[in-house]
Amino acid sequence: MTARTVPAAAGPAAVPTPASPVRPYESYVYAYPHKTSYRPLPGRPALRDLWRAEPKDALSLYLHIPFCEVRCGFCNLFTRIGAPGELATRYLDALERQATAVRDALGEDTPVRFATAAFGGGTPTFLDPGELDRLCDIAEQRMGADLHSIALSVETSPATATADRLAVLAGRGATRLSLGVQSFVDDEARAAVRPQRRADVEAALARIRDTAVPVLNIDLIYGIDGQTPASWRTSLDAALAWRPEELYLYPLYVRPLTGLARRAAGPDPAWDAQRLRLYRQGRDHLLDSGYEQVSMRMFRRPGAPAQGPDDHACQTDGMIGLGCGARSYTSALHYSFDYAVDMHRIRTIIDDYTATRDFTVARHGRPVDTDEARRRHLLQSLLQAAGLPVADYRHRFGTDPHTDFPAELAGFAERGWLDPHAPPGLLRLSPEGLAHSDAVGPALFSPPVRAAMAAYETR
Repeated sequence: MTARTVPAAAGPAAVPTPASPVRPYESYVYAYPHKTSYRPLPGRPALRDLWRAEPKDALSLYLHIPFCEVRCGFCNLFTRIGAPGELATRYLDALERQATAVRDALGEDTPVRFATAAFGGGTPTFLDPGELDRLCDIAEQRMGADLHSIALSVETSPATATADRLAVLAGRGATRLSLGVQSFVDDEARAAVRPQRRADVEAALARIRDTAVPVLNIDLIYGIDGQTPASWRTSLDAALAWRPEELYLYPLYVRPLTGLARRAAGPDPAWDAQRLRLYRQGRDHLLDSGYEQVSMRMFRRPGAPAQGPDDHACQTDGMIGLGCGARSYTSALHYSFDYAVDMHRIRTIIDDYTATRDFTVARHGRPVDTDEARRRHLLQSLLQAAGLPVADYRHRFGTDPHTDFPAELAGFAERGWLDPHAPPGLLRLSPEGLAHSDAVGPALFSPPVRAAMAAYETR
């Protein structure tokens, strides 16, 4: 699990009311509409037509690498274990073909500029140094992204954060390295089916700091079997010892078809209560340590270099996703390749991707009409600690969020999830609202999106 890339669970609940029970961990809403609401697109629209009228002066670029050395027990990302034979080479060949087709589809009528870039997965550093160099070449030479002049975030793991790989990334302009640690306690790492030793994690962190890449992010997970407030404090303090510029605190989710899925499904009030206690402990400890809260999950050290938009960066229009697990966003359509969690299905989709020659069309996706755009804007802003300036919403849509979403916002207010002390013109979650972000987000999903997610067959 790494920042900005953890899929949400399907089947969000209806809008909570004060009388209805609240599950604080409905789903992690990192993107809206969620990929499980995507469907095959009739006629497979041409990318050139989709992007013709879109602004292209501040695009985001995301390259997806679907390989890991091991699949963690909580992981439902689009990834497979290993890349046997020449699979990594075939995948990069396909990625280069796709990049060439997409850059051609963007056209030359208006300037094309990338403002941010990210390599995610999977584990991008599963690739060897030569393959990482080629990945950067695809971003720069095929897409035209100047990696040395924009924010470039790369996800890595303790086992693959080797000195030679990190040297390539630092030399090619990486400004942020995100390490998925999850726990510094060896027994907890094993319980999460994350085989690693603390000594190896610490060594990887030392190598990352040696690169002098300006932003280090560390991911931690709370809610692991056997985790206690004392062991959680151990992981928090171990992470803080490295003075990371960013820290992400993730609640553990157990999802279908993952290694931990044998755990009983359905509501678990005791586990919910445990996760809430650990969240509050972690939040308060980081705040006491001088960190600023950016969202429920994200905390930043004051003075850390800016890396562009925060948690909802992947929500903005103008996202170009390359790779079989990546999504692209225009103002009117979100699209991607097919999605799966089951390892056999993932392998089939990766094989199909590497054999693809025509990357000029969109295959799977979901249209985004005005109502969905309003929901998305409200959701992605409200889940940030800074909140939503109502004037920005009015400027974009010509309406007021209280008029567009009266029931949802009234329900949040009655539960104490909205900050009554926010300055005039600012719609902001209270600390308790931020703690319940994974209930707030799903409550803003539209009925059609809920229905599509509920109808999705996990595979």
